[in-house]
Amino acid sequence: MKFMKHARTAVLALSVGMVWAMPAGAATPGVSKDEIRIGQTMAYSGPVSAYGQYGKAHAAYFQMLNDQGGINGRKVTLISLDDAYSPPRTIEQVRRLVERDQVLALFQNLGTASNTAIQRYIGARKIPNLFVISGDSKWNDAEAYPFSTGWQPSNQTEARVYAKHILATQPDARIAVLYQNDDYGKDALEGFKDELGDKVSQIVAASSYEVTDPTVDSQIVAFKAADADVFFSITTQKFAAQAIRRAYDIGWHPTQYLNSLAASVGAVLEPAGLEKSVDIISVAYLKDPTDPLWKEDPAMKDYLEFMGKYLPGANVYDSMNVFGYSAAQTLAHVLEQCGDDLSRENLMRQATSIKGLQLPMALPGILINTTPEQRTALRSVQLARFDGQAWQLFGDVISTD
Repeated sequence: MKFMKHARTAVLALSVGMVWAMPAGAATPGVSKDEIRIGQTMAYSGPVSAYGQYGKAHAAYFQMLNDQGGINGRKVTLISLDDAYSPPRTIEQVRRLVERDQVLALFQNLGTASNTAIQRYIGARKIPNLFVISGDSKWNDAEAYPFSTGWQPSNQTEARVYAKHILATQPDARIAVLYQNDDYGKDALEGFKDELGDKVSQIVAASSYEVTDPTVDSQIVAFKAADADVFFSITTQKFAAQAIRRAYDIGWHPTQYLNSLAASVGAVLEPAGLEKSVDIISVAYLKDPTDPLWKEDPAMKDYLEFMGKYLPGANVYDSMNVFGYSAAQTLAHVLEQCGDDLSRENLMRQATSIKGLQLPMALPGILINTTPEQRTALRSVQLARFDGQAWQLFGDVISTD
């Protein structure tokens, strides 16, 4: 691997019974002369357990770094605990990570509701909560959430990109929207409506679903009955696949826009049916392993080598693996920039002062630049259309600032 000039290390701990002791004399919890301890909650069970692949990719990347020798002489230990995508469980597991496992910081906790649930707790203890897996725009609000930062482009700004494209290409569209009934879905819907402006009345049908619902079939049937010719799907993976498959099977063929959180070929489009997914539009900010454009790309070769050695048997085309791999590289960069000052204060300072970082698997021209006021790592995207085999990029890189 050629990304970092220094090697790093880590392991994944999933055992609920495991207890870690704080190193004697450590100035900061989770830091010793040979270790940096990071915590995380992830959905390894429950209604969105497919997203547990993020945590597996993080663990694999840190294991690779472990084999290579460490960040500035220290290994990184990732303790990743299952919260089943349940906010009360998230609170319980974060308390364990902080009070028993003595982690330095949290990294890529999954979910808007889950991260929202822990804000009071981490705020009181000033625990960095870095690069959360949530596109909610609120993670860019330094005043309200001083110890949390985002990683992927926000749901609102991504939804605005789709609204702009609809207005430019189908100004008289009749729009249907399916959204998850939580902060994730509502945040994206708000941005979408705001961008439509006085055309918001062209949303002729909008329905929500709960993550515990068995299907979204009835919503899709209603959208066809409303004679909608554009469909915006603000969904997680299971429901995105159901919606694509059901729309095709009932003969409803609108122009479809799919939120990037659910735009995985391996986890969504293949289960839905590749032939049923043709011409769906989404956005991209990371390289797609299914795209022949990157076949000879050195960064893609490194990624595939990593997958073969550290995640054997996993789907190399699953965008969650690219996401987790790239997010782990971002944290490694921040830890490296901290040098020997691994205080929580300096960790937050470095996480919010990244300048011009081009991740190997980020699309060309999509750089990470953070400031104390602009705390979301990735803020640019490019439109992409699925051709039945891979996502094909089109148009220019669009800044979501």
